[in-house]
Amino acid sequence: MAVCLRAGHGVLSRLKALCQLPVSLRLNRMLAGGELQAQEPAEVSSDGVGHLVEIDMSTWKTYDARSCGVTGHLIPKSPWTVLALLRDAGFNAYLVGGCVRDLILNRIPKDFDVVTTADLQQVKERFHRCDIVGKRFPICRVRIKGSVVEVASFKTMAKTAEGKEKVIFSCMPRGCSEKDFILWRDSVHRDFTINSLFFNPSENKIYDYNNAMEDLRSLKLRTIIPAQLSFEEDCARILRGVRIAARLGLALSRDIEIAIGSLSSSITCLNKDRLMLEVNSMLSYGAAEPSLCLLQRLRLLEIILPFHAAYLDQQNKGYTAQSSLMLMRLLYNLDKVVSCNQPSDCTLWIGLLAFHLALVKNPQDALVIWAFASTLYYGKWKGASQFANKREVNFGPEISQSSSNKSALAESVRNLASLVQESVSILSDMDRLNELMSRYPNSSCSGLVLIQEQVVNNVREIFQVLVSDVESYNDGRGCFEINYELLGKGFLRETRHVLGKIILNTMNGGVVQGEEAVEGKKLMDAVGYQQETVVSKQNEGSSLSHFIAQEVFKDHNKCSQPMSSFELLKGGVDEKQKFDGERCSPFEQKVVVKKRRGERLRVKGILKDMKGETKQRVKAVKRCSLEHSVSKNQLDLTEKHESISEDVNKQENKLIIERGLKEEAKRRKRKVLVEEESSRPLLSDIFK
Repeated sequence: MAVCLRAGHGVLSRLKALCQLPVSLRLNRMLAGGELQAQEPAEVSSDGVGHLVEIDMSTWKTYDARSCGVTGHLIPKSPWTVLALLRDAGFNAYLVGGCVRDLILNRIPKDFDVVTTADLQQVKERFHRCDIVGKRFPICRVRIKGSVVEVASFKTMAKTAEGKEKVIFSCMPRGCSEKDFILWRDSVHRDFTINSLFFNPSENKIYDYNNAMEDLRSLKLRTIIPAQLSFEEDCARILRGVRIAARLGLALSRDIEIAIGSLSSSITCLNKDRLMLEVNSMLSYGAAEPSLCLLQRLRLLEIILPFHAAYLDQQNKGYTAQSSLMLMRLLYNLDKVVSCNQPSDCTLWIGLLAFHLALVKNPQDALVIWAFASTLYYGKWKGASQFANKREVNFGPEISQSSSNKSALAESVRNLASLVQESVSILSDMDRLNELMSRYPNSSCSGLVLIQEQVVNNVREIFQVLVSDVESYNDGRGCFEINYELLGKGFLRETRHVLGKIILNTMNGGVVQGEEAVEGKKLMDAVGYQQETVVSKQNEGSSLSHFIAQEVFKDHNKCSQPMSSFELLKGGVDEKQKFDGERCSPFEQKVVVKKRRGERLRVKGILKDMKGETKQRVKAVKRCSLEHSVSKNQLDLTEKHESISEDVNKQENKLIIERGLKEEAKRRKRKVLVEEESSRPLLSDIFK
């Protein structure tokens, strides 16, 4: 039933703005359709303090979280502990925002936010390591179990209502509980409908007051209040909406696109730290390529990164797809390395943008880029540079057609590293950026500098090792698995390694058709399938970098000791488990499958030879004892061989049993996963 509330400058001040639109119409925000429908004129006091706003309670819905595929075991220990402690203290506490949205969409949330009926001071008293931060919208940052959980309070908004809360509760709609009213009042102050969901894990309930589930089902991004009002209230929501739409593949409502077109310049008024935070959230969490495409389409990229926006404008005129551009391929390979639960520091994507800017300004021969990226990835010049083979790469204008002298390769790599350092400085210097923009006379420059000086120094330090003395460079790296903890903290050594990997994979993707398969076959022949194939997240995609790494470090692997048959079989099983848990290219799958088959045959052959040889020895001793009345020592020898045979049989049976148990466990696990997946309802089924 729709009821009316009297609202002042406090909690419903945003909805008050709806009553001040032209023709003095009372506007009803229809949450089901997301449109504004004109009603009869509203009663407005002469002083403009009070307004009547209609609330449609029929759109308020509660869902069983389990029917949406959301259960408590999906919540990490840190937010779960915060929720439990607040509930034990007598307060209501809910998960809210993007984490609920991502759980419903079966995605890994970036973080888990909590909202509670306790005030911030009460929250701080419950946790030892807790700080209250923020001036406009203060929250508590709770450090617990090695992570940070942000806790907001329902009462924070009540304090901004200037004592109007009693009036609101005295006008609470009939049939509406105090809990539902508090949740609804908080939800209408959020940015997008899909971010206004509340999840109570203790009751397994999801509360929806803005028809967010319908928007998730239709993959639509809508604002709760009209987009123009929402973005005027906080222009950072423009970038946040782009980030959410790009990461989840959502369509923007017409209302949002119009508002962005008229308010895009307002993001220049944002604090630099806030702006950098929003851009970093786009590019460091696995959605850099779609985010850049959407920023370009909405004409926001020319404000944030004007040079790269002008580059894309010029290059797209001659291309049918943006994915063919080197910049987009670099970001595509960046997205394959990082994700929401394994993000990078901002130095990684800034280094990539500076590298690309250096190539646009001064195109390089493919040989130089291969050597540059190989040295970054392998952490050494010796060995890595030998794979910098001359191959035609289909990227322009970044790749030149000049012929580089291999004898002067080190000097060329050193020069490229210096150019990248210079490009980093250009991205933080408005005067130099304006000078560079003269290459694109038809493009404008916003005058906004995104990157701060401290970050510039950190990025320049990544390439300093190549500028100083590239030929003697060796950081002692022997492992090629990415340490995401160090990458997220911005450790230069780890960032340098991942940067090289991304450039190598990008170059490999730009090789002219026909040459890639030939080079891959040569490298595989060189490796000879003798080294262990490490299959992890960093090997996703059709990259040859791992096989090159095997050849570079083959001298170190020669000294490894041979494994016993039991260890070999155990290692094969572990590798298979690791392989099954990751995504690999068909090329890498064939290599690993072929290697496993050879290992199994080798183990079976060893066991068969051991068993056959022992039996022959026992038979020979028995035959000799019958014919020549063997001595006691010979009989002892016979018994010894028989015991050996028994031991071999026991060991073989043990291996067979262990392998059978592991296969049975895997089969049961797969069966459970299949049952869970089949029992998980589709969003379309929820709305039937």
